Amino acid sequence: MDFAAAAPDLLGAIVAATRRIVSIRSEREPIAALATRAEARDVRPGRFATAVADRGRMNVIAECKRRSPSRGVLRAEYDPAAIARAYAAGGAAAISVLTEPTFFDGALEHLAAVRREVAVPILRKDFIVSEYQLFEARAFGADAVLLIVAALTGGELRALALRAESLGLDALVEVHDERELDAAIEAGARIVGVNNRNLRTLAVDAAASERLIERIPGDAIAISESGFKTSDDLAKMRALGYRAFLVGERLMTSPEPGGELRRMLEPFADGGSRFGERTTPC
Repeated sequence: MDFAAAAPDLLGAIVAATRRIVSIRSEREPIAALATRAEARDVRPGRFATAVADRGRMNVIAECKRRSPSRGVLRAEYDPAAIARAYAAGGAAAISVLTEPTFFDGALEHLAAVRREVAVPILRKDFIVSEYQLFEARAFGADAVLLIVAALTGGELRALALRAESLGLDALVEVHDERELDAAIEAGARIVGVNNRNLRTLAVDAAASERLIERIPGDAIAISESGFKTSDDLAKMRALGYRAFLVGERLMTSPEPGGELRRMLEPFADGGSRFGERTTPC
């Protein structure tokens, strides 16, 4: 099924811009040269998956993001390397770095800067539509990439997921509804992220995570994304069976993102035993 054909105008605009950018970059550096650079960088396959699946801690993927289409500039003074250092010190299981330039003010250089500063696994968060971007992700230091079902056809999703695996990159496959989840499962997704932000309206509603968790296969790693403001929000989703949580705007709009992350994680310092967890693996 072609989910890209049904994508919203905003998503369609972002994907179109991404394809143009990839075309320009590939003219500047042919894929063969990029592949050589990528393959020269050591990777540890499964590193991101292992970090976000750890049942002994509250796993937050803390996000470095300067701007979003829904809220505009989140942080005028944006230093992703410094923010990432604070996240690592604050207890992040992994760090997400926005690299999309047109709508999020991201850059691959941000990814490289974060990689130089932290040892925790890094997710390249972008609108991946091409094998070229997978080589970029590895070359600039990512451990994982985001694949958005709504931005890809079924064939593209399967091909990119397989290619990511062959490059030693974990793939976080993002869905928002039942139809997209079915496509992710059909593509063999091992890490499934439920985005509580509706890409069609940009509204955030945790009902997406609440509704879809029972349909996520037990052998997949379930991640809930967006809309987290408090420790209780994390605890609620953990009790449903989610293993990790992507938190972005709540941290990026705080005067001290690393300190805010630490405060969110404080109630779970003892492993969070006072917060219930679903016993069925998810």
